[in-house]
Amino acid sequence: MAAGSSIGTVFRVTTWGESHGTAIGVVADGCPAGLHLTEEDIQKLLDRRKPGQSKFTTQRKESDQVEILSGVFEGKTTGTPISMIVRNLDQRSKDYSEIASCYRPGHADFTFDEKFGFRDYRGGGRSSARETIGRVAAGAIAKKFLSALNITVTAYTKSIGPVEISRERMDLKEAANNRLCMPDAEAAREAEAYLEEKMAQCDSAGGVVECVIHNLPAGLGEPVFEKLDANLAKAMLSIGAVKGFEIGDGFAASASCGSVNNDAFRMRGDAVVKATNHSGGVLGGISDGSDVVFRAAFKPTPSIARPQDTVSRDKKEMELTIHGRHDPVVVPRAVVVVEAMAAITVMDMLLLSMTSRLDMIQLFFQVEEGSDEE
Repeated sequence: MAAGSSIGTVFRVTTWGESHGTAIGVVADGCPAGLHLTEEDIQKLLDRRKPGQSKFTTQRKESDQVEILSGVFEGKTTGTPISMIVRNLDQRSKDYSEIASCYRPGHADFTFDEKFGFRDYRGGGRSSARETIGRVAAGAIAKKFLSALNITVTAYTKSIGPVEISRERMDLKEAANNRLCMPDAEAAREAEAYLEEKMAQCDSAGGVVECVIHNLPAGLGEPVFEKLDANLAKAMLSIGAVKGFEIGDGFAASASCGSVNNDAFRMRGDAVVKATNHSGGVLGGISDGSDVVFRAAFKPTPSIARPQDTVSRDKKEMELTIHGRHDPVVVPRAVVVVEAMAAITVMDMLLLSMTSRLDMIQLFFQVEEGSDEE
């Protein structure tokens, strides 16, 4: 039976390790040979998600230095599995000893016990956000691959709590200039004030990450079970704190009408383009050549330093106050995780799509077109 730690068909990613174990890692298989790749390429993305970079993230101090163990030789991928490891250096397992015998509200403690009859209570084990290190490392490979095809994946914080960015003030460069990854300086200041308020109340906040995949060619995705939007949804909902996904106009489309929601087609030179993008770049599960635009909704961090009602493993009601180092909001550090999972999904589906058309297979193998009749 599969243990649920892998994603992808051709580009197959398997993460391993626990929050308070020796290390976290990933094996990425199916990357074509010849891609220029270094540890610095991986580290750039990992540095965007590592803890302790502001008061709005957990103060756990980890350098998150990656080491490539296999699959790269003389700066290029070899076409064999790429294995990477990040060692845990700042574990404080004693912070979690109190929760070994009870269930934290909003966490997977209860469901892990029900499924496995046993759980690693130190920081949540496999359900910890630290598991996303492996996703981001593999996502760095996928982003490098997509870059070779002039495809970009860009995510940013759309909202935190009730504070949402303004499309009129939106500047993608600004997302790198503030601690919340918001492409709107004014909204970032408002969101920081909101988070200060929640932190003073020993509470937490959620938010929304928006992602844009640019320059993706039309024709990517399958018409039934392997739809591009369905696979993106699965990838996003596999991220621990994500509770919602929408693409294009998403749920707002349910309040629209066909005459508005339909994207009219027109010609731009010899190219077929759309006048609008209510569909978010996907029609019938297949990319249409427009930007793919989707959003992932993150719940508030469940670890909060205020008393909460719960039950113990021996089924007695009790009150619990959680201690330790936790993010008051996960959204800013999750931005790069969304990018990584989107890149992994798109890379896998690009490689899958190479077998969709006979003429493209003939072109790849440099075979002159012949008759398909005997």
